[in-house]
Amino acid sequence: MAKVEHPSLSEELWSVFDFARRYRLDKREENRLLMLFGTFASPDKLLANARRHSQIG
Repeated sequence: MAKVEHPSLSEELWSVFDFARRYRLDKREENRLLMLFGTFASPDKLLANARRHSQIG
């Protein structure tokens, strides 16, 4: 059987729009990530740079 290679997290690209929706980021944070990376970025960079602002308070 042939071995299937999966791309590593650093090679895979995610849509910044989908990432923001999945992690429930507000529009301001989504726009900040879009300015940093454009429309696609690696998940490890998105996770390392995303900020979640608490809406409780």
